[in-house]
Amino acid sequence: MAKKILMLCGDYGEDYETMVPFQALQAVGHTVHAVAPDKKIGESVILAIHDFEGAQTYSEKPGHRFALNANFADVKPEQYDALVIPGGRAPEYLRMNARVVEITRHFLKADKPIAAVCHGAQLLAATGMIKGRIISAYPACQVEVELAGAEYKGIAMDAAVTDRNLVTAPAWPAHPAWISQFLTVLGTRISL
Repeated sequence: MAKKILMLCGDYGEDYETMVPFQALQAVGHTVHAVAPDKKIGESVILAIHDFEGAQTYSEKPGHRFALNANFADVKPEQYDALVIPGGRAPEYLRMNARVVEITRHFLKADKPIAAVCHGAQLLAATGMIKGRIISAYPACQVEVELAGAEYKGIAMDAAVTDRNLVTAPAWPAHPAWISQFLTVLGTRISL
């Protein structure tokens, strides 16, 4: 059964972590509404490409302009079945937006499926509602995850972890793992 999924986006969100799940979830029949604070349908966020090139942290390059397909002001979280939080730099300031945090809290309180990749864990931590949960994230987010009372799961960059309704992964190389696990949590069945 098709689900209605909300995706919380922002400028300098990670390109792959935004565009790939947005397209993949639609490809299997789900509706995905991509929104960003203070933005309307047709407006764009500027994405960034983060890569792992041997430096002490990831590199950042300009990404695509990603057109939003829903109005942030119109979001009623109770009308959505699931939430996706892409990583990149967007979560570091989205977590400062009270409405974004309130929306995220709705999904946690209601025990609805949530997927958070990379720095998306920063937004989960900002809710104050992840105590006792098992969360993976980009390694630089470990401190925030643990300070929020969750157990940080250090896993390979191409792996993911599911804790009941919550699917998390450290970065975009984990797309096959986290999207597969998220589809399972959503109850999506794909026949070959």
